[in-house]
Amino acid sequence: QLQASGGGLVQAGDSLRLSCAASGRPLGAFALGWFRQAPGKERDIVAAISRSSGNTYYPDSLKGRFAISRDDARNTVYLQINTLIPEDTAVYYCAASDFGTVQQLRSRYAYWGQGTQVTVSS
Repeated sequence: QLQASGGGLVQAGDSLRLSCAASGRPLGAFALGWFRQAPGKERDIVAAISRSSGNTYYPDSLKGRFAISRDDARNTVYLQINTLIPEDTAVYYCAASDFGTVQQLRSRYAYWGQGTQVTVSS
């Protein structure tokens, strides 16, 4: 089970760190990802990390502002978002994949958290 937290109402230009804690199986067994879904839009990937933290993935449009990291000892994955803009407003979901390598496709993730709302005001 995955539990995302850290969302909230912030102002443009602020930074935010989202957390996703796991219970049950150790997170170290999974590749991990963060997705977001804005109202009326698809759920899109924003960051992914491989099982061993050796590789990460970000869409080109988000590189430089988003950073994913994992702490397997704490069974937690993080998403750091810097210089927030109103377009970042969405529900953010963490997900775990049984595949060990970095996964970009939503269909590769079998386990999902409940989501945390991020709202960025201008």
